[in-house]
Amino acid sequence: MAERIVAGSDHAGLALRAEAVRVARERGFEVEDLGPFSGESVDYPDYARQVAEAVAAGRARFGLLVCGTGIGMSIAANKVKGARAAHCGNELEARMARAHNDANVLCLGERVLGLGLGAAVVAAFLAQPFEGGRHQRRVDKIGALEK
Repeated sequence: MAERIVAGSDHAGLALRAEAVRVARERGFEVEDLGPFSGESVDYPDYARQVAEAVAAGRARFGLLVCGTGIGMSIAANKVKGARAAHCGNELEARMARAHNDANVLCLGERVLGLGLGAAVVAAFLAQPFEGGRHQRRVDKIGALEK
C-alpha cells in the first residue's frame, strides 16, 4: 500500500498545489487533494487545519500546504498538536526539515517559488528520510512543548 499524503491550499496556491500533487503521485504516493478547486477566495487556516489534523491523526504520512507565501499555512498548521509544519523556500531547507526535524507537513508559497522550484522542493522533501539519532531527542523536545 502506498504512503498517503493530504494536500490543500488557498486560492493563491492552486497551481503549485496541483504541481505538488503531481510530483507526489509520480513518486508513488497516494494523494488526497482537499482543494479548493476554484479561484474563489478561501481562508487558508481552514485548509491548514484539515491537512495538519489528518497528519497528526495518522491518516496521512505527510501534508502539503500551499498559499501565496507559505507563511500563513505554516503558522496555522503548527497550531495542531502533532503537526511539524516546515515552511521551505528551497531544496536544502526541505531536506533539512525532514532529516533533522522530521517535518510532516510541507508549506510552500506559490507567489514566491513558482512551479519549477516548488516542484523541486516537494521532491526533495518527499525523498529525504529522517536521520533520527541526536535529532530524535530534539524532535521529542518539540513534542514536549505541546503538553
